[in-house]
Amino acid sequence: MKRNILALIITIISFSGFSQDDCFIKLQKAFDDRGANAIADDMHRNVIISFIEEGGSYCIAGKARVENGVIVSIFLQYDDMTYELMEKKFYNSKKMAPIIVNGISEMIENTDGEKFKIVFIDALKPKKKGYKTVALPNDL
Repeated sequence: MKRNILALIITIISFSGFSQDDCFIKLQKAFDDRGANAIADDMHRNVIISFIEEGGSYCIAGKARVENGVIVSIFLQYDDMTYELMEKKFYNSKKMAPIIVNGISEMIENTDGEKFKIVFIDALKPKKKGYKTVALPNDL
């Protein structure tokens, strides 16, 4: 009984910590706030692949090829800076090649049932400039 309670507490703590550091929510907020430049047809070597799971997401580095405005291939990056092609077939909810909206792909699912989105981080527009405030003189 004590083991079950301990396991439940550890599970709750780990999931609450996992959801607080949800990488995709942070990325989505930045793109919603700042917008993104158009994604050109090319191999994009600096993308973030955000795997969506129940209770949160985790992000890994990768690259993706875009042709005619859709994602046609995805590569996952290893610690040693090498890439591996995701050979599993992937598609959107309509079983077609996924499109990109505002720098982030629509939800993608592969044949293993993994769900993820691809974030084209280089397309994120820069933060808007802020106005410089001034300090008033003390003798006013």
